[in-house]
Amino acid sequence: MHVMADRIRQARRLRNLSQTQLAQTVGVQRSAVAQWERIGGTHPSVEHLAQIAVSTHVLFEWLATGRGQISVELGEPNAPAGQLTGVSENFARDDVESNVLQLMRRLSPRRRSAAYQLLRAMVG
Repeated sequence: MHVMADRIRQARRLRNLSQTQLAQTVGVQRSAVAQWERIGGTHPSVEHLAQIAVSTHVLFEWLATGRGQISVELGEPNAPAGQLTGVSENFARDDVESNVLQLMRRLSPRRRSAAYQLLRAMVG
C-alpha cells in the first residue's frame, strides 16, 4: 500500500473499527478520519498517526511510510504465516494491556504516577 489513506483504512479495518470508533480513540471528529482515509485528503499529525498505530495495533513505520511489517502480530505482509520479526516487550500483548495503556495516556501526569504506583504495589 503506497498511499497513507489506504494504510489508515486497512489498519482500521484490521481491528474492525468504524471511523467513529477510531475517531473516539484518537480524540478527533469522525470527519477527520474520513479525510485521512480519502485519497488526496489531509494527513494526520504525527501525534494522531501514533495514536492510530497504537489503537489499531500496527507498527508506526508501516503506517507512516508503508515500509516494514504491518504489525508484530501479522508479521511482514508477504512473509510466511507465523513468522514474526521485531517483537518488542513494549507492545501490548492483548486488548487488556492495550486498553490500560490507552487509559494511562488519558491521565494527568499526577494521576498517571499514582496509577503506576498502584500497579507496582499490586505486582509486589
